[in-house]
Order: sequence, then C-alpha cells, then structure tokens
Amino acid sequence: MDGLLKQLYGISYIVSDWQRAKRFYSETLGLPVLGFMSDEVGWMEFGDKEGAHLAIMPWPGPGPLPSREGGGLAIFSVEDAVQAIAELRRRGVRCDDPVPVPGMVTWANFYDPDGNRLQIAGPPPEG
Repeated sequence: MDGLLKQLYGISYIVSDWQRAKRFYSETLGLPVLGFMSDEVGWMEFGDKEGAHLAIMPWPGPGPLPSREGGGLAIFSVEDAVQAIAELRRRGVRCDDPVPVPGMVTWANFYDPDGNRLQIAGPPPEG
C-alpha cells in the first residue's frame, strides 16, 4: 500500500462469551495464538507472524452485542473450499454451502459462536 496507510495489520471481532470464543478460534479453527494480553484486558490475536492478524475482544456492554450487519469480514484462503467446509461442519461450526464462481473462486461463509461472519476462499471449480 502506498501513502498514509501501510500493510493491513488485522481485523477484530467482538464476542459475548470470552472463554467460548478463545476455544473456538484456537481449538476449533486451530489458529495459532500470536498474542494474549490477559483475560482482564480481553485481547487475543491469532494468525501467522508475517500476515494480517485476527483478534477477538469481549463485548464490554451494556446491552446486547452490536449488529454484525455491514461489519468487517475475515477471509481465509484454503486449498479446497468444499473440503474445508466439510471439515468445519465436522467440528460443529455453522457454515453456509460453498459457492463456486467458475474461473474465479469457490467461497463460503462460516460463523463463530456469536454469529460473526467469516469466510473461506479457494480455487475455482475445475472445468
């Protein structure tokens, strides 16, 4: 990126259940933990050291979580979107069906326990 903004550092999601979210991202999705401030601070980062990070933080309230409509979207690359969705479903993750876009990509949305939308993107369908 040129100018004022440099490389994308990361994206963060607000979660309602801090312990459940930590388990989902680290254990269910298997993302490597890059940083963990503390439960009191409420900040945890996942991903590769060199790439963009995905972070979670507990909702401080009051009231319910803000709407997730129109917010950011973390997209993970995969080798095979159909297989990735099958594996996520096997792990108990709520997923939409893969959407093949010939000549471009095969993508699908999946959701964390709070309903935050994430996405996978893989190679387009063959043929």
